Amino acid sequence: MAKHVVCAVSEIPPGERKLLETDGKRIVVFNLGGEYFALSDRCPHQGGSLCSGLVSGHVESPKPGVYHYSRKGEMVRCPWHYWEFDIRTGKSWFDPKRVQVRQFPAQVESGAALVEGPYQAETFPVRVEDSYVVVEA
Repeated sequence: MAKHVVCAVSEIPPGERKLLETDGKRIVVFNLGGEYFALSDRCPHQGGSLCSGLVSGHVESPKPGVYHYSRKGEMVRCPWHYWEFDIRTGKSWFDPKRVQVRQFPAQVESGAALVEGPYQAETFPVRVEDSYVVVEA
């Protein structure tokens, strides 16, 4: 899988997201308190953009009238039909074994590692001799 530079860390503040379009894919990158997670921008139900969806927490109810709100900012809701997905795993909360959003690895890398890249051109020693440039090959 090829690596793609999304942006500088400062461009996605905690609790925010950024859309990346590359190789025909739309990927949304979320910053959850300094941890980065990337999901397909397409809801598996009918293709709604998760980048446009509401980010919220998880609500559980053990019985009527009793609600527990947890995991603030870790759920994204599709704006079309409100299907909810865990940003950390891509899994849905209604059927996590069968319905999930594709996840992509996301990490922070130093600029030097990105500039050097995985490939290097072959180099040769160069020196000047009596006003001639000489390459040793």
